[in-house]
Amino acid sequence: MSDDSHEHQSFETRAIHAGNTADPLTGAVVPPIYQVSTYKQDGVGGLRGGYEYSRSGNPTRTALEENLAALEGGRRGLAFASGLAAEDCLLRTLLSPGDHVVIPNDAYGGTFRLFAKVVSRWGVEWSVADTSAPASVRAALTPKTKVIWVETPSNPLLGITDIAVVADIARSAGAKLVVDNTFASPYLQQPLALGADVVVHSLTKYMGGHSDVVGGALIAADAAVGEELAYHQNAMGAVAGPFDSWIVLRGIKTLAVRMDRHSDNATKVADMLTRHPKVTKVLYPGLPDHPGHDIAAKQMRSFGGMISFQVAGGEEAAVEVCNRAKLFTLGESLGGVESLIEHPGRMTHASVAGSALEVPGDLVRISVGIENADDLLADLTQALG
Repeated sequence: MSDDSHEHQSFETRAIHAGNTADPLTGAVVPPIYQVSTYKQDGVGGLRGGYEYSRSGNPTRTALEENLAALEGGRRGLAFASGLAAEDCLLRTLLSPGDHVVIPNDAYGGTFRLFAKVVSRWGVEWSVADTSAPASVRAALTPKTKVIWVETPSNPLLGITDIAVVADIARSAGAKLVVDNTFASPYLQQPLALGADVVVHSLTKYMGGHSDVVGGALIAADAAVGEELAYHQNAMGAVAGPFDSWIVLRGIKTLAVRMDRHSDNATKVADMLTRHPKVTKVLYPGLPDHPGHDIAAKQMRSFGGMISFQVAGGEEAAVEVCNRAKLFTLGESLGGVESLIEHPGRMTHASVAGSALEVPGDLVRISVGIENADDLLADLTQALG
């Protein structure tokens, strides 16, 4: 449950203080890691603080969940073992066999795999829409549509969806709007304030921020939806452990300053790439010629640290750029303090090959870290050759 005492504080203050109350026993300013499975009861049913078993609730996880709710402006935050565990819980909470979901034509490959290979097996139907085009979203609706799923910025093509517009479409259709806010983080974008019903995060990425933890989160705008999600979280059990929760809480405290640096560095990198003769296209919402630039400027604080670009010479040339990078580490994931580079078609998005979500073979995706920008520019210059 969100802590209303932080409601009127600035984001940076909430990131450090929401959920992070001093330990009542010792005064420790950082919440302890409650590495415990069960709790002594004061007589049958006499629970201390409501804790009985750590799948159902753990004080360290509670601290993180309160923090998440405060940062996204939601009524309930829930922390999971991974982003996909959070998505699985959300879909099984909101959907029943026979329901329909609108999914974006550009999305994380694991999300697509969950819909196409797992959820569809128990009778949930889905169709694809370009969520940056409201007419495409409306055309994909059916009388059975219960959820519209959006990533903005999207992965890996950095598409931008107008959250407020799609929220209106969802309400008119009697559907819930789910926004994956992983690329932006709550520092750069507040989907619930724009009309979304539930926000999804891979906490592994910018929220943790140091490539040392795997986690996921759901934040609900409505308390009743939050309670329903919490029931399924406990019933299904893919919860964040106490140490992982503590690591994410630690990372969130520096989220604002990290995101400012990620965005500043990415702006410099994107500018360089637009002028490089071996780059045919740069996908970054901070560029004035990006088709979603004006919407991103309206609904985001700044444009984030993710860039994709296409290179002359096709797929093999793109793979070689990835292989030649030195300071940019070749690896999956994103959002850490160190810069990463990858080939989506062969790595993070291999699962969408042959589908409507297939990505271009000449595409390279980079997660711009917080290193010195000049060093990053030099590495990309040599990698491009």
